[in-house]
This record gives sequence, structure tokens and C-alpha cells, in this order.
Amino acid sequence: MDDPDQSPAPTRSLKTSVGPSTVSAYLDPLYWDKRFSSEEHYEWLKDYSHFRHLIQLHLQPVSSSSVLELGCGNSQLSEELYNDGITDITCIDLSAVAVDNMQKRLLSKGIKDIKVLEADMLDLPFTRESFDVVIEKGTMDVLFVNSGDPWNPRPETVNKAMAMLQGVHRVLKPDGVFISISFGQPHFRRPLFEAPEFTWSIEWNTFGDGFHYFFYILKKGRRTMDSEGCSEKFDIPSICLYQEELDNEDYLFRTNVEEL
Repeated sequence: MDDPDQSPAPTRSLKTSVGPSTVSAYLDPLYWDKRFSSEEHYEWLKDYSHFRHLIQLHLQPVSSSSVLELGCGNSQLSEELYNDGITDITCIDLSAVAVDNMQKRLLSKGIKDIKVLEADMLDLPFTRESFDVVIEKGTMDVLFVNSGDPWNPRPETVNKAMAMLQGVHRVLKPDGVFISISFGQPHFRRPLFEAPEFTWSIEWNTFGDGFHYFFYILKKGRRTMDSEGCSEKFDIPSICLYQEELDNEDYLFRTNVEEL
């Protein structure tokens, strides 16, 4: 069944099954190397058209924004940003296979400006205050696939998530913006985002049809004691899944991240 807005559903090229045999495989670099060796494209958490209006609010002026994408995989997000006039883009992924494939794909389309590097988001190889915007889409969620109780995640999960956020905060410019597109609901993500060491303000929006995905905007240097977090009242959106979403890997992934 098609979405009401007629946007294409997330697709995977050369798909043979839905997800790995166990969710712990998402944490195994070898799993991703093997997957990217046969999979040409897959979009987690909807494609760019569903949240483009939100991205554009925080990439102004677009021509001068330096952007870092964490965990690019085989997503077309960087290409879509590039087509919108954002040319200073760096993508990283832990998988050498994903990086090689992405480099070849971009060159085949005549895109030479986007830099694609093999790097670990838990140990970012960039100097302080290097980027205007850091964006991740579903990459942070991978850290939570075996976190246990979502209200009280395992210490090793928290440590990894904090290492990621500390790196993002470090490489952001003083007025930079971190955009996190996630399954994770605010009552699970805010304790991490609001750690005392971070200076960013926090707000969020939602998008999607059956699933509601969360679009977090963290603005560095904007945190104040009287405006921490988001002042709007938050109600967990009701879930009415379309068949394409039940069949999609996002559904299986989300049920393990947040135990819906």
C-alpha cells in the first residue's frame, strides 16, 4: 500500500531477507561489510523528501554550510543535500566497503566535491569546531539494539552513546547544529542529550505516517538553565502501521531499539 503522499517507500536493492538473524549483528562491522557488498541502496527512517523541509530550516545559507554525515552507509542523503546546493559535505562510515561503494557511486554521477572517509563515529578524526552541521539518520539508534531496558540502558551502551555525542559536540562550530533523526523517543534520548557537559539547546519535530520518526535539533551554545530541552508538551504519537512499514526492516529494527 502506498503512502498517502505517494512518496516512494524505503527500498533496498538486491534484497534477500529482512534484517540479520539477530539484532546484535547490527553492531558487527563484518555484518555491514557483507551487507554492503550486495546491497546497493537502503534508506533507514524514510528518505530525504519526508524531512527536507526540516533540514532546510537549519542549513541557511545552504551554500556556506559545512556538513558531516555520520554513518552514511549506502544512503542517498548526501546526494540529496548536494542537489539542494550544499556542496561542503563529508561522509563517514565504519565499513570500508560502504565507503568504497559510495565513492564510486558519487563519481559515476559526476559528484566530486563530497568527501567520503572510513572513520568511527565514536572517535571522530577531525579537529575541534570543524563543521557547521553534523547529521545522523538512524546511526545512533544502532548503539541501542542490545541496550536492555530502554529506561535504564546498559552502561556500555551509555558509554558509546556519550562518546559519540562528545565527539559531535567537539567538532561542531560554536554555533553549530547537530541533527539526529531517530526512532528514539524524547524521554529516552533527553537524558543523554542533556548531559551537563553539553552546551546545546534541544528541540524536536516528528514526521512520518504509520511510524513517527523524531527529528532532533541540538544547537551548540544555546543552552540556558531556564530553557533546557523542549518546552512543548510531548504526546507519544499513536501508531497505525501501513503494510509496507510492517514489511520494512525499520519495523524490526525499531521493535528492538525501543521495545514497542
